[in-house]
Amino acid sequence: MLVLLSPAKSLDYDSDLPTKKHTKPRLLDDSEELVEQLRQMSANQLGSLMSISQKLSELNAERYMKWERDFTHANSRQALFAFTGDVYQGMDLENWSGEDFSEAQKKVRILSGLYGVLRPLDLMQAYRLEMGTKLENARGKNLYAFWGSKITDLLNKDLKSSGSELVVNLASNEYFSSVKKKELNGCLITPAFKDEKNGKYKVISFYAKKARGMMADYIVRKGIEDVAGLRRFKSAGYLFDEASSTDTELVFLRAEQK
Repeated sequence: MLVLLSPAKSLDYDSDLPTKKHTKPRLLDDSEELVEQLRQMSANQLGSLMSISQKLSELNAERYMKWERDFTHANSRQALFAFTGDVYQGMDLENWSGEDFSEAQKKVRILSGLYGVLRPLDLMQAYRLEMGTKLENARGKNLYAFWGSKITDLLNKDLKSSGSELVVNLASNEYFSSVKKKELNGCLITPAFKDEKNGKYKVISFYAKKARGMMADYIVRKGIEDVAGLRRFKSAGYLFDEASSTDTELVFLRAEQK
């Protein structure tokens, strides 16, 4: 089984690490090519490209200038501990065991605009580059063209190593669009999390992101290996709803608290 997640904009490079075990990203030649192009841009150009503030533009211009091929604990951090957005807040990492981190390393894959595919313990240097960024490059007009089939090819390699055909998509549409579905050698399942509001169920982004993290946490810590196990997920009040689910989309509903 592979579990796909999106990265987060918010980063933490200061808190204590629960483990020093680490690996290195596997598509660094491509990352370095992107960094070299981004280094040629001014802070103002980066701000315009990414639609971010002047302060963030200057921060990321500095990050790209400092980026280096040699990854160490002094200049980088494992991806699972670096990202701190809503998805990662849904994961109870403080209570993970060493076995949990090893299980996550096998199953969880984080899609990234700069690194392509990250394993949880892959070191990464701080960056901001959303997958939907329209960065014209030598391979095409945006990052989807830049990555081409490389992300899918690496996922297929990991899928083959896992001995399972199941792919659980917990990534956003922006990031999952970097995966070529027709080339993916697996059975794709996409969970959807809906909250009741005024008698109707709908996806509320903030809650859905946290729920994706909770499901990733559940899969890793409970050793889930099949669709039946996914259906048993019931964290934070979400329950599987068979009536609104399909073979490829598992819908989880949470009733409004009165």
